[in-house]
Amino acid sequence: MTRPGGAPEDRGGPRAGDAAGGPPGDAAGGPPGDRSARAVTTRGGRTLMAAEWGDPGGVPVVLLHGTPGCRLDRHPNDELVRSLGVRLVTYDRPGYGGSHRHRGRRVVECAPDVAAVADALSLDRFAVWGMAGGGPHALAVAARLPDRVTRALCVRCVAPYDALGDDWFVGMDPRNVEELQAALRGEDQLADRLREEDRRIRRAVLVDPSRVLEGYGLPEGDRWVLARPDFSETIRRSTFERTRNGVWGWVDDDLAFVLPWGFDPASIVAPVRLEFGQADVLVPPGHGSWLANRMPGADVVVHLASSMADPDGDLAARLGWLTRGTAAAAAGLSRRT
Repeated sequence: MTRPGGAPEDRGGPRAGDAAGGPPGDAAGGPPGDRSARAVTTRGGRTLMAAEWGDPGGVPVVLLHGTPGCRLDRHPNDELVRSLGVRLVTYDRPGYGGSHRHRGRRVVECAPDVAAVADALSLDRFAVWGMAGGGPHALAVAARLPDRVTRALCVRCVAPYDALGDDWFVGMDPRNVEELQAALRGEDQLADRLREEDRRIRRAVLVDPSRVLEGYGLPEGDRWVLARPDFSETIRRSTFERTRNGVWGWVDDDLAFVLPWGFDPASIVAPVRLEFGQADVLVPPGHGSWLANRMPGADVVVHLASSMADPDGDLAARLGWLTRGTAAAAAGLSRRT
């Protein structure tokens, strides 16, 4: 496999062939006082774009988006998050949305980025939650920040490629197989493929946001959730925000997935919960099974059918687990100085 070359950081803007912006009148942020766009500077000088949702005084949970994705990806009902007493924090991984690219990054290198976001928002301790491609990154944060992470939840988490080899692709939708095999061939081929895929997705979402995963063999329950008006609007905004400066975040995620992660999930000391679906074609169940075997102390929840069928109930259950037994003062509401 080919590791991306070049300097460790790339702060450039759009390049030839990159997408820029969304439909007319679309914007990533909102009116004054909106918390969906806050710039954070890392120690290396890169900018990360973060957002907050829910209760500003609630128990902090850092949600790491999937691949591709951005900080706008979350449950669309902010009042529901607020009612659960959670301060939900999201951010664009490098190369997505408003965050500078970090070319050649490995999965483990997200830990100092999350620490920078947490420091900027005065969070001491917090839970982490990773969705799909965000799952390995959530595990990395838990492994590398053991004194700060209270709990870690991974939903549809991919396993390390070097652990599974060719079995990594078993049960995976052909489109995902083609994409990740392109990652094994290197950055140039992958970037060309993802530019084409990004254009296809944008065209579909302009017509109907629920078509964002059109052509994948999703369960009926998942398709129903994507068609909900509130989820469709979140999908629309996220689709045009995540690649507004090109597909580089997506490229670097895929390249990182087929390289060694840089840490051992078995080293995590915080409580971990793994959720995966037996019918999932985006992240097949073999990935979740490998992680469960590697972390025998983890709670494991296996969905027999759709993994998105009850998003409101699932949100309450997941945030309830992430904040269980965690007093507000001990969970991160004490401010860092």
